[in-house]
Amino acid sequence: MHFEYLFDILLIPICIQIGALVIGFLINRIINRYLRSSVDHGSWQYIFINALRGLPISWCSGVGLYWTINSLDIPPTINKLLSYLLFAVIVFTLTRVVARTLSGIIDFYTVRDQNMPKTSLLNNVINFVIYAMGILIVLQYYGISVAPILTALGVGGMAVALALQDTLANVFSGMHLILSKQLRLNDYVRLSTGEEGKVTDITWRFTTLQSVSNNVVVVPNQNIAKAIITNYSMPKQDITVSIAIGVSYDSDLEKVETVCIRVGKAVLSKIDPAVKVAPVVRYNLLADSSINFNVIMHVSEFTNQYIVKHEFIKAIMKEFRKENIEIPFPVRTIINGNQ
Repeated sequence: MHFEYLFDILLIPICIQIGALVIGFLINRIINRYLRSSVDHGSWQYIFINALRGLPISWCSGVGLYWTINSLDIPPTINKLLSYLLFAVIVFTLTRVVARTLSGIIDFYTVRDQNMPKTSLLNNVINFVIYAMGILIVLQYYGISVAPILTALGVGGMAVALALQDTLANVFSGMHLILSKQLRLNDYVRLSTGEEGKVTDITWRFTTLQSVSNNVVVVPNQNIAKAIITNYSMPKQDITVSIAIGVSYDSDLEKVETVCIRVGKAVLSKIDPAVKVAPVVRYNLLADSSINFNVIMHVSEFTNQYIVKHEFIKAIMKEFRKENIEIPFPVRTIINGNQ
């Protein structure tokens, strides 16, 4: 008899919750299918809809909980507890929507603005601030005064700041690097302290560089902020590569220049077709045994210079032999005064 009474009481709430969960799963599935189908990932529409992904389940469960509270004759204490739980769910989901939307907006602008680096640090700071505000709202609703908490955090924050000077210095240095637009993801940089590589991420403590040898170099943000930075990807991504060559004094310089430009174009079309700037030849020195010059070529990014040099040297040696252009050995004539 007691079991039948409980069954009669709980049947409606259980059915409400099951129905709410089913509706939530269906709405969430529709959203996921829509995001995978036709919507442009770089549009505002995608940002707002993606922020709702996964949350219809929580919202429908909250509606079911609210309906359950109103359909049952339960003690005031349990009623109040369920109301607190419902409010926490609502605030948490709305906070999550706001955090996802702001992160999506940041990603949207970093994709459009190539000078603004897309890093995990900025998104982490935004998420921390939004979720902290959500927690304070929930505590205020529960009747817990946040003023003493903020006061305690302010006093304790001074002690924490003294204990974590290096960590906080890295955090603010990272924010400075992002806002000043000195570094962007995939930029190739060299520091005055010797470290160099492609920027892969800027976190709250350190910046990660990937070297040419495919190793990961982890540099504290504070050290980067203090160092002199050479950014080979700014103001433009492409850089120039200069290859020094010397030919004999018997060479036809017009022919040498034509051959070098032709070989340079062929190498670039094979290795780095994104480059549209033609190679140039600049003679610079009448040396003891040769006429020296530089072949100057553009490459689309810093790391391409090594393979371009490699292929150009092989190709130019083959072409010089074919065209009978001589690269002389150093020659020194010694005159003996006793003869």
